[in-house]
Amino acid sequence: MDISWQPYDGDPDGTVVGDVRVSDPIVADYLDIERELLAYLPPSYEDGDEHYPVVYMHDGQNLFDEATSYDGEWQVDETMERLAEEELEAIVVGIPNAGEKRPIEYAPFYDPAAAPDDVDIPDDAEPMGDAYADWLLKTVRPAVESTFRVSDVRGVFGSSMGGLISLYSFFRDPEAFAFVGAMSPAVGGPWHEMIECIEDAEYVDGRVYVDVGGDEFSDDPDLSDAFESGAERLVETLESVGYDEQLRYVYDDDAIHHESEWARRFPDAIRFLLP
Repeated sequence: MDISWQPYDGDPDGTVVGDVRVSDPIVADYLDIERELLAYLPPSYEDGDEHYPVVYMHDGQNLFDEATSYDGEWQVDETMERLAEEELEAIVVGIPNAGEKRPIEYAPFYDPAAAPDDVDIPDDAEPMGDAYADWLLKTVRPAVESTFRVSDVRGVFGSSMGGLISLYSFFRDPEAFAFVGAMSPAVGGPWHEMIECIEDAEYVDGRVYVDVGGDEFSDDPDLSDAFESGAERLVETLESVGYDEQLRYVYDDDAIHHESEWARRFPDAIRFLLP
C-alpha cells in the first residue's frame, strides 16, 4: 500500500521533537472514517541504510504532541531521542484512536453484565477489536512498511483499552509481533475474556511487559482495585502458560491512570522490550 508521508507540521505550541512524519489519510472501513498515521524516525535514519524495529502504538494523538493530546502526552519522541544516545533506536508508529468510538473499537469482546457504571458502551454494542486488529495488520502495517526501512522485529503497545487491544493482537496473531507492552491494561470486568484468550493461545514466543498503578482511580477505589486485580490475574495467567524471563511486571505503588505516569514508565518498558 503506497501512501505519502510529510514532515509533521503541527500547532506552533506543539511539543514534537525529532523527525516525526504524518501520512496521507487512510480509511478504516469498519468505522467509515479516515485517519492520519504518525511515524517517529530515529536520529540515525536519514544518514544510513539500517532497518529498524517498529513499535505500533495506539492512542496516537497522545504520544508526541501536547497540543493534540486530550489529557497529556506520553513524550515518546523525547524518550526515543534520549534512548538513541544509548544506541537503542526504533521507529514508533502512532495510530490515532476513534474518539468517542474508542472503547468499542479497542474491545475484542465485551460483557455488559460485568461493566462498571462509568463505562460508556451500549449493552448491544458490537465489539470491533477484531476489525481493528485486521486493519492494523492489513492496512496500517503495509502503509508503514512499504515506506520505511523496518526490520522483522515488530511490537504493539498501549495503555488501558489500548493495552487490551495490544495484548489481543499479540496473542491473536503470534507470527506478527515480537513483543507487546500493556500499561494499566483493561483486562478485568467486561473484558475478562482476555484471560481465556491467553489460556487458549498458550505461550507465544516474544517479550511481554505489563504494569499497573496502585492508585489508578483515586476517586473510585473499586475501579482501582478492579484494574489492579485484573493486572495481577493477567500476570498469573502469563506465568501459568510459560512466561518467565520474557515477562516483566511492574507495580507502581502510587501511580494513577494517566498519560504522565505512562510517560514516566515508558523508557524502562522499551528498554526491556528492545534489549
